[in-house]
Amino acid sequence: MSPAAKQICLIAALAWCGGAVAGTLAKPDGWRLVWSDEFEVDGLPDPARWDYDTGRNRAGWHNGELQYYARARPENSRVQGGKLLITARREALRGQPDHGGQAYSSARLLTRGKASWTYGFFEVRARLPCAGGSWPAIWMLGTRGKWPADGEIDIMEHVGHKPGEILGSVYTEASNWPKGTGKTDRIVMPDACDAFHDYQLSWTKERIVIGVDGRAYAELVNPKDGDYASWPFDSPQYLLLNLAVGGDLGGAVQDASLPWRFEVDYVRVYQP
Repeated sequence: MSPAAKQICLIAALAWCGGAVAGTLAKPDGWRLVWSDEFEVDGLPDPARWDYDTGRNRAGWHNGELQYYARARPENSRVQGGKLLITARREALRGQPDHGGQAYSSARLLTRGKASWTYGFFEVRARLPCAGGSWPAIWMLGTRGKWPADGEIDIMEHVGHKPGEILGSVYTEASNWPKGTGKTDRIVMPDACDAFHDYQLSWTKERIVIGVDGRAYAELVNPKDGDYASWPFDSPQYLLLNLAVGGDLGGAVQDASLPWRFEVDYVRVYQP
């Protein structure tokens, strides 16, 4: 294995490196496109596909995050020039009835109530912000609504104070960060903030595999022991796209660098 390959090897408990599985990740032959957004119509995101998560604006968001998530506000989420633009800004939207005193605005889009899937190949082409305090994510949650019991799949997380380091995680009742048992794996994409990349998830009855541009780097295998605590992934999950500000993972915010832009070229979901 080359030194460059070693740098992107997995280091967490779910780790594996080298070999045929770690080499490639692609849509299986014969699978068809069942849901997508190509972001072809300028304006607010398509309300038939996307909703907004604003539920903790007044109380404050988890993980010590500092943003207010705006609903249907083009300054924070809009389609323009064939891209979805999620923008974080340094501004206090105190006129909003659910404002919780936040000094930053952003957006958190999700397909909950619009679309959800059990198994599939998911591909999101995106370019990431790189400033300190930025925390974009592409991820999935179980429709049953209990966390972490119903599972979480993080297809991509990136924090600006570690530019180019892409994180992939899978959380369950048995394996999650509050218990100190969570599994997060890493791959280095040095131009993640300058170029678009395909962030990918393959999810079947047998396993979950996360990758970038066809390179797999994280895996969870179904133990097939019937234990929902370790494998809740035979039930529907919905997709989220968001740009958080600061927080436990995002870190210190470089105010002078705002606004930040998380750009998404397309979202595609394939199934057999």
